[in-house]
Amino acid sequence: MTDPILQIDAVSKRFTRSPGVLLKGLDRLTGRDSSQTVHAVTDVSLSVPRGEVLGIVGESGCGKSTLGRIVSGIYTPSAGKVTLDGDPVARDSRGNVDKLTTRVQMIHQDPFASLNPRMKVGEIIAEGPRIHGLIPAKDVQSKVRALLEQVGLEGAYANRLPHQFSGGQRQRVAIARALAMQPELLVLDEAVASLDVSIQAQVLNLFMDLRKQLDLTALFISHDLSVVRHVCDRVAIMYLGRVVETAPANQLYEKPLHPYTSALFGSVPTLGTGRARFQPIKGEIPSPINPPKGCAFHPRCPLAGPRCRVEVPRVVNASSERSVACHIQDGGTGAENEAAA
Repeated sequence: MTDPILQIDAVSKRFTRSPGVLLKGLDRLTGRDSSQTVHAVTDVSLSVPRGEVLGIVGESGCGKSTLGRIVSGIYTPSAGKVTLDGDPVARDSRGNVDKLTTRVQMIHQDPFASLNPRMKVGEIIAEGPRIHGLIPAKDVQSKVRALLEQVGLEGAYANRLPHQFSGGQRQRVAIARALAMQPELLVLDEAVASLDVSIQAQVLNLFMDLRKQLDLTALFISHDLSVVRHVCDRVAIMYLGRVVETAPANQLYEKPLHPYTSALFGSVPTLGTGRARFQPIKGEIPSPINPPKGCAFHPRCPLAGPRCRVEVPRVVNASSERSVACHIQDGGTGAENEAAA
């Protein structure tokens, strides 16, 4: 692996919700604390070398979008750090977030919600580069037209408003806006999830073409396993805020090592000539407000043993290219002894 452009070191993110006035009064009388803390991301460490597309996969509520917002500088981590070429992406300034670089740009899931409905798309694309002085004023219009054409739209569309575009066209505008900032890292947060399947394919093909042309590095967040396999070089599986397995995409899909990864792949319906084997993951994902002790997956894991219920698995290297956080890969779970007893 080449030197990483993105380094995520032991990053955690907590969100605390304060109680209302009535509960605060009761807390004073009873001496209890009704505030709730959401453990959105816990002790995540990842490296992304230049030119790689790293997929982040997991069920809804696993923390993948929160991690994407931390990487893009929208949130600052509660613990740990995120650096781009050794420099911090953002900092906390008296409760506000100061983004320190324009080299990381994010493409959101809903292109209509992420585009200002009162601005023409040419103004939307030009706003960032104009404010940061990336494009001379005399070149703004020509650059906007060139960006629109680069993402498969006509340059004349710069004078239209977002509501005059289809969903796929709006996502192309969002991509053009991100590219206008001359990024070195893109964060795509479910960027095609809200689009029709045929439009998804067009936008994904556009992304793959742009990746080759511009040598882009990307964090590709998705719940669609087939899309991730097609787009990503490497994949990180998240469960309840933690990364449980990381591997090259071809190795992960051929032989998952973590029980959650296996269950996740097994829960995807497939088309074939044989009998369908659809096995949904048993149980509900635990609340991030009160995560289980030990391995977070143990309440749903068929292989869980006594060790899994009390000890958080450490990340071990299963090979030079992949890692997994599971007691089965680190000396066993104790389930064998429990069964014998």
